[in-house]
This record gives sequence, structure tokens and C-alpha cells, in this order.
Amino acid sequence: MVFLGQVIAWFLNPAHWTGSHGVPTRVLEHLQISGIAVGAALVIALPIGIALGHWGRGGLLAINVSNVGRALPSFGILVIAFEVFGLNNTPVLVALTLLAIPPVVTNSFIAVRDVDPELRDAARGMGMRERRVLFEVELPLALPLIMAGIRTAAVQVVATATLAALIAGGGLGRYILDGLGQRDDVQVFAGAALVALLAMAVELAFSGLEQIVTPRGIKGNPVGRMAVGVVEPRLF
Repeated sequence: MVFLGQVIAWFLNPAHWTGSHGVPTRVLEHLQISGIAVGAALVIALPIGIALGHWGRGGLLAINVSNVGRALPSFGILVIAFEVFGLNNTPVLVALTLLAIPPVVTNSFIAVRDVDPELRDAARGMGMRERRVLFEVELPLALPLIMAGIRTAAVQVVATATLAALIAGGGLGRYILDGLGQRDDVQVFAGAALVALLAMAVELAFSGLEQIVTPRGIKGNPVGRMAVGVVEPRLF
């Protein structure tokens, strides 16, 4: 109870909510790092996953990218990137981007690939070209599962962005790293709690966005119900 009271006192201290080291500033830094990494991952992964899913080929490539990405430790990537790029935000952005790519590639590939073939054939029979089939038929149906992959990637990145503090970066990881250095358990706990709360907020925000962008006509159907996380890749 004493420790909990100290944590509450830490959050109620106005000094922790103002200035360059205050909670609002650290949250913005954390979101900036995470947003850039997720944005870069989307630019790289979405075209690959969607293209492979549309053509129904390259499943082995998509799955291998996902499996390798899950196996690579973010801390190891951070160390390698630090040796290459030096002491700045680039190493952590590289590590976080690589962390975000696998779920986006996998979900976008499987979401587009698993669209009912009869719908594709009907669209082509109406004279639609491949681009219209992709954008007007496949993507609307695949959107819930694609958004689920993006949501998973975003939450993973936010939770892992604390690594930025290890290379003198900003974000909420500063509270954890500085607290460990000062043997301040209260600050460490507060930093960890803030990261957890931010990750949950991102989860809820993307869940709401997923509901908004999902076409009304497919809400509640099997495709929509599949969009709950990263799917397990299947080759057939």
C-alpha cells in the first residue's frame, strides 16, 4: 500500500506533467517514434501483401517474411542498427519498422487472397479490369483483416518503443531507464504503467477506426469476424 501511495503521489506531482521531461512531452515523443515506424512499415508491407494476395502467388514469401520477422529480436536489431547509424533515432526506427512489417504483410496477403473467387469472377465478367477488381471488390472485403494486422503492428510498436531510451532517445522509456539508473522503483513502475496505458489506448483507437472504415455491408459477416488479430498463415 505504501508503494502504491508513492506511485499515486508521483502521478499527482505537477512537476511530472510540465517541461521537456513531463509526461505529455514524453507521450508525444513516444507516439512520434511509433507513428513513423508504423507508417514506414505500411509503405513497405501493404503493397507487397496486397499484390501477392491479389495474384494468389508468393504465399511462401509472405509467410517466411512473417516468421523471420517474429523470430528476430528487436533488441538485437537495435544494436546492429546502432553500430551502422550511430546515436540517433534511426536505429530504433529501423528496429520498430522491422517489427511492424510481418503482421501487416501476413494479414494483407491472406485477407486479399481469401476473398471469394466467385466475386472476382463476377467482377471480371462485368468487364472490370484488374485494378477495379482490386480496389472495388477485393480491398473492401479484405479491409477488416488488413486493419487487424495494422492494429496488431501498432500495439507491438508502441509497447516496444521504450527501447528508444537505450540509445538516448525520448519517449516513455526514459522513465523506466532513468528510474533503473537512479534505483527509483516508483518512476520505473510509473513509466511501465504509462506504456501499458498508451498501448491499450492505441488498441482501442485502432479498433474504433476498424469499425469506421469497414464497409457497412460486410460488418458481422465471417470476414469481419476474422479481423481480431494476426491470422495464422496457411498455404493452400
